[in-house]
Amino acid sequence: MTQQTYERVPALSKPEIMQIHDASVDILSRIGVAFNHEAALEIFKTNGFKTDGKTVFMAENNIQQALASVPSHFMLSARNPEKSVPVDANSFVTAPGYGAPYMVTTTGERRKGILQDYENFCKLIHTSKQIDVTGYLMVEPSDRPSKLAYLDMMLANILLCDKPFMCSTAVEQAVEDSLAMAGFVFGGRQKIQDKPVTIGLINSRSPLQFGREMAGSLMALANCGQPCIITSVIMAGLSGPVNLAGALAQQNAEILAGLTLTQLVRAGTPVVYGSASAPVDMKTGALAIGAPELSIIIAATAQMARFYNLPSRCGGGLTDAHFTDAQAALESAFSLSAAMRSGVNFMMHACGILSSYMAMSYAKFMLDEEALAMIRRMMTPIEVSDDTLSLDSIETVGIGGQFLTQPKTIALCRHEFFIPEIMKRKNYPKWQEGGSRRIDEVAEEVARRRLSEYRKPDLDSAAGDRLLEFVAQRKQEVN
Repeated sequence: MTQQTYERVPALSKPEIMQIHDASVDILSRIGVAFNHEAALEIFKTNGFKTDGKTVFMAENNIQQALASVPSHFMLSARNPEKSVPVDANSFVTAPGYGAPYMVTTTGERRKGILQDYENFCKLIHTSKQIDVTGYLMVEPSDRPSKLAYLDMMLANILLCDKPFMCSTAVEQAVEDSLAMAGFVFGGRQKIQDKPVTIGLINSRSPLQFGREMAGSLMALANCGQPCIITSVIMAGLSGPVNLAGALAQQNAEILAGLTLTQLVRAGTPVVYGSASAPVDMKTGALAIGAPELSIIIAATAQMARFYNLPSRCGGGLTDAHFTDAQAALESAFSLSAAMRSGVNFMMHACGILSSYMAMSYAKFMLDEEALAMIRRMMTPIEVSDDTLSLDSIETVGIGGQFLTQPKTIALCRHEFFIPEIMKRKNYPKWQEGGSRRIDEVAEEVARRRLSEYRKPDLDSAAGDRLLEFVAQRKQEVN
């Protein structure tokens, strides 16, 4: 019997994907994309691209040539080799929230993030069974000078967690410093040339441009052969068309433009096709990342990435809620599920986000982490075999019996089904006896326990000393 998969969320047809691609090529060839960086413009000119001031025009053959040299997969190396992760068409790699200036507590208080919060998230990620990559800028440390904070954050990424890490792309120099620090861990800058040991987020500035900082950071990553997550962040109805098809065409044009630059700098640089686009709430003008249209964009983005044979990046536990409440749970569940079902390969903002990217929460982080565990269980196929069909048990129990005391049930009861850590299944009296606590309160308690039990991963002492010396020296130079 031929197996069929039924999805009620409409997918783009092949002709529709081609229409979006053709529209993007039309945008790139007639309207162009602005690159606000002199060196980037010079690279395009040297390679025969038509330019007008800061605007670069790209023909179909330019795009296809660039796509031909982008690898469809790569291995993102960790300083602990056992925690390296493949990024390809079958991956489901997760990274935490990114870019939040605030923290939200279980009392509903919103405060500025500090470096200790950032370090705590590094520790939670190190001990997490669900998060694969340490993020960058999980929360902005307001207690550090903004021009130096990236050094403390990168140091925390490397010292407190032995998983792969995202690097700072705030400015080109931050990328160079991030690569220098990675070099201390992986045996020198030459050893990481074309060996992905970090990954950087490159956002276009919609509509149809790349800022100086992002273009410079993209080139710095590509020069070292390090992966770029090239992401379009369209606010549909504000910085992009209100029609989702038009927003997708503009998003695609922006991503392809950035991708083309990576390959001109260094052919073979890995690229992840990314989207953080969402509609604008037409009543308030705010970005609505909890909207159902976000899930539609996620699904379409994953399809466009597959069309180009590239790994995809979209958001995870996204919500506009300001507190870890029912709204946060509903919206996050929809976007997490959409990313999983659509085949997204690299999920940023998988844990912790509140307030439309503006805040992080320890409780929300832990609950999103548990949701990820449930999603990974949902992704596990049913094993059908003579053993799992359990005909022997069915025959032994017979009509009207029970399976609870059967040897197979006893042997498998601890791991056959998903067992939550936070979402308890106690009856009402037991819940009352436990203090009638809300789930966010329980989640924050679990986070505190994890942090109290944290143990710093081992790192070669010489590498650690070089990192500390480098950061101290760079802080003096920047000041």
